[in-house]
Amino acid sequence: MGHFAVIAPPLYSHFQALQALAQTLLARGHRITFIQQADARTLLSDERIQFVAVGQQTHPAGSLAPVLHRLASPGGLSLFRVINDLAACTDMLCRELPAVLKSLDIDGVIADEMEAAGGLVAEALRLPFVSVACALPVNREAGIPLAVMPFRFAQDEKALKRFQASSDIYDRIMRRHGEVILKHAQAFNLTARRGLHQCLSPLAQISQMVPAFDFPRQQLPACYHAVGPLRAPVSPVPLNAPWPSLRQPVVYASLGTLQGHRFRLFLHLAQACRKQQLSLVVAHCGGLNAEQAHQLELAGAAWVTDFVDQRAALHHAQLFITHAGLNSALEALECGTPMLALPIAFDQPGVAARIEWHGVGRRASRFSRVHQLAQHLHQLLNDDRYEVRMSAIQAQLQRAGGCQRAADIVEQALCQQQVVLAEAT
Repeated sequence: MGHFAVIAPPLYSHFQALQALAQTLLARGHRITFIQQADARTLLSDERIQFVAVGQQTHPAGSLAPVLHRLASPGGLSLFRVINDLAACTDMLCRELPAVLKSLDIDGVIADEMEAAGGLVAEALRLPFVSVACALPVNREAGIPLAVMPFRFAQDEKALKRFQASSDIYDRIMRRHGEVILKHAQAFNLTARRGLHQCLSPLAQISQMVPAFDFPRQQLPACYHAVGPLRAPVSPVPLNAPWPSLRQPVVYASLGTLQGHRFRLFLHLAQACRKQQLSLVVAHCGGLNAEQAHQLELAGAAWVTDFVDQRAALHHAQLFITHAGLNSALEALECGTPMLALPIAFDQPGVAARIEWHGVGRRASRFSRVHQLAQHLHQLLNDDRYEVRMSAIQAQLQRAGGCQRAADIVEQALCQQQVVLAEAT
């Protein structure tokens, strides 16, 4: 049995997906150790998983909260502070991981694609590693817009030029992070590189995205595996589970763990739902205070809470209003719930573009006026084609394999140190 290190950015959704994979590997007899700054320990809920804190000098306890605050509002000049935060985390991990991995006698590394240090250090130490895309995969391909871009898929000359130009702009904006990657690649005597897409595993790359929900890619590596959502096994949601008695149709709104503070957006959604005589359920993930929650109810929301069982909510709702995080979108697709996507940051514009392109929901600006939001809701609830289009994606998600298939791939790559080829479809 192996001892595997997990290297990931200190973000709730990433830790939750990788914790689910870790639990599957634990059940097979492996040891799992997450390595990150001290504050990230709270992102793990399974006490069987080991955690080693690093970066006490540069990332001491208490330093993660302001970073997450900046991540929640990354627009304008704060974007460059966010990039500096990402670069600082990668720099810290590249400095500290080599000694820690050696001291822990690690056999292999499970590296989140959004943290370059995992792949860089594993390659430097000649440890086998697998890459895991908890968000949209970072693999680049001519004719496919970057995950952070809001563009629809197209293959005309104008679109291709737009995709390339946006990639060039992105690389310039991310220059500070690229310089850190390059510095450590050179220090480790590795080939020069500057981007996340250049730090992926040659043995196996695991993604939660499935082809039926992606843009039509043609150049993914042979070791790329679409396994669907990485989460702990869940029992079927009983439809008679405790749930408030609400007037139909029910609309469920959640903006994820980082964006739940956006009171004004929730307020506009409540007003739009009242216009359409819809019962709005809001889960703000602790982002709002009691007075704000009360104001939403006065504006038209039927139920405002901090957390709710999302799968249960999606089963009860006829429509899901989402920030277009990949995990939330995949859950909605599994439950057959059409989406109104209001992307805010990171790969959310890319997920929203795929929701729109596949016709499983609509995309709108988070700055939309109340009457515009009401129009989107009306169109979604009065066109059953949105649900019909989900069937192919649902079928692929059901057979993708999830954590069990991902664990099989990890074992073959890390224990046998073999390239794991994707199965022919």
